[in-house]
Amino acid sequence: MSEHEHAHHLSESAASQLFDLRTVIAVLFGAYGIILTVMGLFFEDEAELAKAGGIEINLWSGLAMIVVAGLFLLWVRLRPLVTPGERG
Repeated sequence: MSEHEHAHHLSESAASQLFDLRTVIAVLFGAYGIILTVMGLFFEDEAELAKAGGIEINLWSGLAMIVVAGLFLLWVRLRPLVTPGERG
């Protein structure tokens, strides 16, 4: 494999890793999780707590979403995407 082909192969691999659906899902879960966590920590009032039965639902939902994002990123790290050109 020439140096140019090797560089092209590496750039294809990096691009496929970046746009792996698991990464996109992790970023979305993480962003929404951070927003909900901040809302739950700083912007929740008694009326909202009463509607949720006394549970800080934004806080707990946000933390759960951050954990799910971390699990998706761990999955990407442990089981990287294999493109058809790399198999053989």
